[in-house]
Amino acid sequence: MSATRRGRLARLGLLVAVVVGGIVVFLLSTDFGEKVRREVELPLRYENVIRQQAERFDLDAALIAAVINQESGFVDQTSSAGARGLMQITPDTAETIENLSGGETFVFEDLANPDLNIRYGTYYLDHLLDRFGGNEIAALAAYNGGPSNADAWGGPGLEIDDIEFAETRAYVSSVLDKRRLYADNYAEELGLE
Repeated sequence: MSATRRGRLARLGLLVAVVVGGIVVFLLSTDFGEKVRREVELPLRYENVIRQQAERFDLDAALIAAVINQESGFVDQTSSAGARGLMQITPDTAETIENLSGGETFVFEDLANPDLNIRYGTYYLDHLLDRFGGNEIAALAAYNGGPSNADAWGGPGLEIDDIEFAETRAYVSSVLDKRRLYADNYAEELGLE
């Protein structure tokens, strides 16, 4: 290849890079860019199911979205502990939910279904809120660290500083922070307006 041709290709490559870079900068500086950034940092999926379950159990949809975000980032997965789905429900918890709700046909693989997983997780979150007298800190601590631990740390009177597991304390703080972000950024989508 001649030096002249290499020079033209290099200039063309530079021009393409400048144009693409300009487009990226433009998109990120617009509302579209803000939406992309928000979606990457704070994803939201299945908002119809979240709204329905929030209404069904009289819960804050932003709280449900924050739990899903913290548990799975809205990506169906199975943890090393065997928890499954968007709300990371363990087999034991699924069995508890089935017994509490009067269900009879549940199989663990069902938790891969996002709608069912959100219904089960929301049912369980509502159950924990009832058990701990509406104390969201205690309910979230129980969701992450187990109800018996939440009882031992203070039960219905539990505050974040009372949580003895650093992981659970960080989990509760993160969910509560994300709840505010979901309420601020997705009020319309979550039916909070």
